Amino acid sequence: MHRCGWANPANPLYLAYHDEEWGRPQHDDQHLFEMLILEGAQAGLSWETILNKRDSYREAFDQFDPVKVARYDEQKMAELLGNPGIVRNRLKVQSAVRNAQGFLEIQREFGSFDAWLWRFVDGKPIVNQWSDYRQAPARTELSDQLSKALSQRGFKFVGSTIMYAYMQATGMVDDHETGCHCRTHPRN
Repeated sequence: MHRCGWANPANPLYLAYHDEEWGRPQHDDQHLFEMLILEGAQAGLSWETILNKRDSYREAFDQFDPVKVARYDEQKMAELLGNPGIVRNRLKVQSAVRNAQGFLEIQREFGSFDAWLWRFVDGKPIVNQWSDYRQAPARTELSDQLSKALSQRGFKFVGSTIMYAYMQATGMVDDHETGCHCRTHPRN
């Protein structure tokens, strides 16, 4: 069975993430919020590091309930900064709270974060034709637009490269290699 070259066969979490999640369209708001926080936490680190801490993140961040995270106060943030199960970076923890608040604002305005987010790709995944995962770009004009839209709403850790990884993670973009068993078919 062929997988994308980045999927570490030595890590079962990585294989499960590749096979069951990455590149598959996600529309559940809570999952979209989780991935937003995790992709931001990854900045400057490897995705494998974050994936290995994912369960700790879920526990520490109330299963990524944006309503609860939006209410975190200084005491809760200090508690998070003492948690060895997550990346203990003050700016990243603060951004999770700010991003939860912005996430809720978008939900109120558009009915769901999903409805707002998927407008960027007209509701359909972009399926690319890469024979090798290294051909995929780090950012695109579309990830630039998404980054700018979120930044204008006060979101943090949403640079264009992070947003392209987010688009891949949530299936807005399918960058599975052409020979990968998880690949979808190009849209017509």
